[in-house]
Amino acid sequence: MVTAAQQTASAPDAARTFPKGFLWGSATASYQIEGAAAEDGRTPSIWDTYARTPGRVRNGDTGDIATDHYHRWREDVALMAELGLGAYRFSLAWPRIQPTGRGPAVQKGLDFYRRLTDELLEKGIQPVATLYHWDLPQELEDAGGWPERATAERFAEYAALAADALGDRVKTWTTLNEPWCSAFLGYGSGVHAPGRTDPVAALRAAHHLNLGHGLAVQALRDRLPAAAQCSVTLNIHHVRPLAATEGDADAVRRIDALANRVFTGPMLQGAYPEDLLKDTAGLTDWSFVKDGDLEQINQPLDFLGVNYYTPTVVSETDGSGTHTSDGHGNSPHSPWPAADKVAFHQPPGERTAMGWAVDATGLYDLLRRLSDDFPELPLVITENGAAFDDYADPSGNVNDPARIAYVRDHLAAVHRAILDGSDVRGYFLWSLLDNFEWAHGYSKRFGAVYVDYPTGRRIPKASARWYAEIARTGVLPAA
Repeated sequence: MVTAAQQTASAPDAARTFPKGFLWGSATASYQIEGAAAEDGRTPSIWDTYARTPGRVRNGDTGDIATDHYHRWREDVALMAELGLGAYRFSLAWPRIQPTGRGPAVQKGLDFYRRLTDELLEKGIQPVATLYHWDLPQELEDAGGWPERATAERFAEYAALAADALGDRVKTWTTLNEPWCSAFLGYGSGVHAPGRTDPVAALRAAHHLNLGHGLAVQALRDRLPAAAQCSVTLNIHHVRPLAATEGDADAVRRIDALANRVFTGPMLQGAYPEDLLKDTAGLTDWSFVKDGDLEQINQPLDFLGVNYYTPTVVSETDGSGTHTSDGHGNSPHSPWPAADKVAFHQPPGERTAMGWAVDATGLYDLLRRLSDDFPELPLVITENGAAFDDYADPSGNVNDPARIAYVRDHLAAVHRAILDGSDVRGYFLWSLLDNFEWAHGYSKRFGAVYVDYPTGRRIPKASARWYAEIARTGVLPAA
């Protein structure tokens, strides 16, 4: 007998109904949208410094104004309510709350997030707070940044301040967003802030981000109500071999260790992978991992946040391989320590404005892998979306059929994974607003809502209206 679920899974053009209680939301990050870079006590973050350094960011763009969310937050929450979002994932700006990365909190900074969360709750939108989306206070970077153990300790203190101030309002917390980017793009290839290019510093940063996560979870648990949820968001790379060869399979293993298991190992299993330690032994003996660190890092989580945009394709090479097709920006320095014999390849087919391949099968495969590896841990898609060259037509409308097709295919992949046993509890579209896209400046538009940067005007795109209907009904319509 063929079940209804099997019929739905085998019919690609059929409507798909998501489980009752599935959480529909959208996401942003503080430096990308807030602006108000020097208001109410906020001091520079590493991204302020990086963006103001000539040659680092396209067109010399900075987040000084961004989308001016700091002043237009009420308008943005009204947009979320209009779109029927059930949840909003945002990040707290560490230098807005604790400008030097040490000492007491600045109440004006906390008041901004108090007002924001109160407005969200009033509109029936669940606030989901991320403690760290890459804007490290510059003073902490000047003291050594994430390669130093003290930064992890400061992060736990900051987590405690945020929990004390917002724990009565925010019930769902994420410690770190994409620590791989923080460690390996920030300290390895230098295409993200702070722009350092030292492979050993990148590995040290990865460990201290892990440690900061574990210490922050403990600080949150000590202060939040028992029903509060704690998580971390990882950009798990779905790594595929270019060819079915033993060498390419080993390239997959090596990159999987550097991209994924360097975080899931200690966070979820209490140990670094032995193959990772062996692969990188020529760079470091990992003596920066101290006794008791792994126990501190391996804290119980309520769910794992998963960010996915595109798969990663690799092959074995003789040592002259290139990392510049890995989708993470161009630099003469690799973000992949001790992986000189791995080459990266662009998959064929359709691409987004970022140059990333459109391939929703990677999301399905990734969810199934995570469910197999960590069967007791629920999953939430905390970022998924695409940048395209959007524009407002003469009548003021923004039509983005390519984004609708991208999101539809990826939601279908999520639905299929659920039918096949993955415990996926929610989906957050990246991003709510067009915004500052890191080293790309304002040249890439990921938003469901178009932003006219000179005026700040918000225009919901066709994809926003389409997604709003899914959020309202829980049904992915047929193509």
